[in-house]
Amino acid sequence: MSDSTLKGRIINQIMSNEKYRKLIREILDDTRYHLLFESGKPEIYEGLVAVKNSVFGRMIRLEASSVCQLRCRACSTARGKNRRGVIGWGFLKFDDFRRLIDENPDIRTIEISNWGEIFLNPELERIVRYAFHHNVRLKAANGVNLNTVSPSMLESLVKYRFNYLNVSLDGATHETYKIYRRKGSFHQVIRNVEMINEFKKKYDSNLPKMSWQFVVFGHNEHEIDKAAEKARELGMEFRPKLNHTPQYSPVVNSELVKKKTGIGAASRDEFDKLKRKAYSRPCTQLWDSPQINWDGALLGCCVNKFGSFGNVFDEGLDGALNNEKFTYAKQMIAGLVPPREDIPCLQCKVWKKYNGDERTLPASSTAEYLTHTLEKILTQK
Repeated sequence: MSDSTLKGRIINQIMSNEKYRKLIREILDDTRYHLLFESGKPEIYEGLVAVKNSVFGRMIRLEASSVCQLRCRACSTARGKNRRGVIGWGFLKFDDFRRLIDENPDIRTIEISNWGEIFLNPELERIVRYAFHHNVRLKAANGVNLNTVSPSMLESLVKYRFNYLNVSLDGATHETYKIYRRKGSFHQVIRNVEMINEFKKKYDSNLPKMSWQFVVFGHNEHEIDKAAEKARELGMEFRPKLNHTPQYSPVVNSELVKKKTGIGAASRDEFDKLKRKAYSRPCTQLWDSPQINWDGALLGCCVNKFGSFGNVFDEGLDGALNNEKFTYAKQMIAGLVPPREDIPCLQCKVWKKYNGDERTLPASSTAEYLTHTLEKILTQK
């Protein structure tokens, strides 16, 4: 069965039956690792992504700013590593954004945060306004520090229905917050959140939705409850997050962290072992939401700071996504072709842990069940 025929059958089956439409999000969320990395069936996942794009529109990731004013202790941007490499130091230009949207009208969602702080981009208001008028939903789920934002920008977030802000607040007091978020002000972030809430009242809007991202460290674990309560007062979802650099300020009271966060683990490694699935595995973004740098460099995923696969602004979006290097990278990640030296993923510790020779994570029973369900759908007459 050809890829186009497979995708067509998936779309027809799901669009014709409501229960299949309901399954699509569950399958995407729960079986992507199994389909891509364990069962060696990337063509099925590609078909699912085609369905998702047909129903909900295409999603991409496009860095609005790799520049950041804070000096967070475990961040490669703060240490200057990103500035010297492929990520560089700069802002997405409005003209590049406009051209990308005009040339790809199927884009409906863009994640615009990654290595830097989006609000430092001097053209962000124009970008937000243009996205609104072209029915493109913008979100910053990777995170914003929300320290340096003008009132007009905050109003534009509400006026032009920016979808989602994930606000990095690793503490419930300034004294704790500043330990990691150096050069940041806890009080200023809270004032900006409150101002957004005032604009939401003015415009009678529920957008942007906001979450309080609390990276759990040894120095802030005692403030989890207090931060969660403050988040509720501000109408924010509380989102505790396990530290990606456990050697920095490691968790002291593991049992407290497991209980208070509701995650059931105090580290990412512990989560992997207990849940039998990866805490974070951005490799799938190459298929469902490819990352593009502020200058157009195709990175594939939000973790890649090692090299590019081409340039979207030069080759066009589909041209870059279908070039030989990017296509080979996806096949390599799925374990269908051998590693190749020019593929940036070889330098990534995430790939080595989950996709390379060191991988130890088995497919979950839930993933196996949903994969079996999908295959039954495809074989129905």
